[in-house]
Amino acid sequence: MSEAGSKGQRCRVVVLISGNGSNLQGIIDAASGPDSHYEVAAVISNKADVFGLERAANAGIPSRVLDHRGFDSREAFDQALIGEIDPFHPDLLVLAGFMRILSAGFVQHYAGRMLNIHPSLLPAYRGTRTHERVLEAGDAEHGVSVHFVTEELDGGPVVRQAVVPVNPDDNRDSLAARVAVQEHRIYPEVVQWFASNRLRMHHNRAWLDEQELPPHGVRD
Repeated sequence: MSEAGSKGQRCRVVVLISGNGSNLQGIIDAASGPDSHYEVAAVISNKADVFGLERAANAGIPSRVLDHRGFDSREAFDQALIGEIDPFHPDLLVLAGFMRILSAGFVQHYAGRMLNIHPSLLPAYRGTRTHERVLEAGDAEHGVSVHFVTEELDGGPVVRQAVVPVNPDDNRDSLAARVAVQEHRIYPEVVQWFASNRLRMHHNRAWLDEQELPPHGVRD
């Protein structure tokens, strides 16, 4: 893999999805901006008939479907997935609602060049049902995190967070909707940082503009 954005070439991004693809849409839209340093080279889903694939088709982006149910193990699926991804020569792999726990071999193959977005202020509320858990705990704030992917589930170094206040009358849907607005804002921003060679992972820490980021990353 060549350095992202080097020699005048745009960073090649492959996006993995499992569903609607709203974060994918934000990344696609930002790629067409005049200052973008990246292009979406492909979209790959582990489920057919999801709207994210229509988003890719509408943007003229190649897509593939690889159904995990056809494999005997997580490792076998991940090896086949690598075989689908690598022909697109990605500089960066972006998980956008990809609902799979990745094997160690897969994570190591893309170490330092794979990002994920998670709907909580990590390290709080790793895993699923984050909105419900925040409401059940009576927290005053919630949010979203973009992080590098490591072998630890939702445990890679955080790059960027956005905080969302929890209102007294919030339910799961209202809170999730406000978190999604911030997801769509900060994920393309982080992809752009990587694509323009401002962002990297070094010794399991996130670095931006050659400065080590704090544990919560860049936060607002």
